[in-house]
Amino acid sequence: MQTTKKIAYTALLAIALIQIGKSQDVHFSQYAETPSSINPALAGVTYNTRVIGNYRSQWSSLGTEYRTIGLAFDQTIKFKKLRNNYFAVAINVFQDQAGDAKLTSLNPNLGLSFHQKINRQMKLSAGLQSGLFYRTIDVSKLKWGEQYNGISYDASMPTGEPNIPRGSITSFDIGGGLNLNYVRSDKFLSAKNAVRFDMGVSAYHFNVGKSSFITADENLNTRFCAYFNGDFNIPGTRNAIMPSILYMYQNPSQEFVLGAMFKFIIGDPSTYTGNKKPFALSVGGYYRYNDAIVPALLMQLDKYALGISYDINISALTPATNRNGGFELMLRYNLYPGYGINMGRSDSKPSY
Repeated sequence: MQTTKKIAYTALLAIALIQIGKSQDVHFSQYAETPSSINPALAGVTYNTRVIGNYRSQWSSLGTEYRTIGLAFDQTIKFKKLRNNYFAVAINVFQDQAGDAKLTSLNPNLGLSFHQKINRQMKLSAGLQSGLFYRTIDVSKLKWGEQYNGISYDASMPTGEPNIPRGSITSFDIGGGLNLNYVRSDKFLSAKNAVRFDMGVSAYHFNVGKSSFITADENLNTRFCAYFNGDFNIPGTRNAIMPSILYMYQNPSQEFVLGAMFKFIIGDPSTYTGNKKPFALSVGGYYRYNDAIVPALLMQLDKYALGISYDINISALTPATNRNGGFELMLRYNLYPGYGINMGRSDSKPSY
């Protein structure tokens, strides 16, 4: 029993040291619905106005849950003299809290993107965002190996650590990327020739310092992203398939996600009265390599969308989590053109 307890305390210490020594970005499984965390150039690509709220809770079976919250807003800025291009501004805030020591990250950002039409179906976008990276930890809640007295944990014992972590760090953050958008469709959501996709690359955390609570000379590593998100009509039907691929690398970690949603188009918008609203229901899932299987549901009604997903853990943490992973919720509101109208076509006057 004593050996088991000692191993448990050693494991907790290792996890704490990893979290303290290395910073980790916020993480969402519904990454297509967190565009500002994937590429700043995605602001203003599809909708004139968009607001997205995200909530994620994971690993509650291990004790204190790991909770992530995000709120993002983007708005296009268009000028009559700039008929073939336009700008968009973005504001987003992400907050993450993990573990008994309440390791907390707060990352508010401002973004600007520029969109250039290539032809009626395509546009190329470039975006930048910058903000603050603020992290805190409750040092008094940390448990150290030297505080194990042979029987149990004793908080009154000295930690034996030469450097006690400081309680907070603040850094300046900046990121940027490029995105290619292609849309071909008729007016309605169920158009049989509908094709839409976004593909791009981005990088976050250019030369961000002070990422460690212990040492002053450890920088936060740059995170590189490459992705593809599509929406393709299934020939001979009113439905569509939405494939998605994401690869991220942040030395020494990397993540690869592959998946698809099957979209069932329930109804198109009415042509003149606007009384009938477009509605679609999508079901599917994602596979995050060596980590999780993620079933997902997406409901889209006119200007509103609701997304729900749940991570089924298949990583090395499976024995401890009993395959319980993370619950995730997404709410989206987008102003004109609204879901299902032109699908964000580049040649649409209202939505560019």
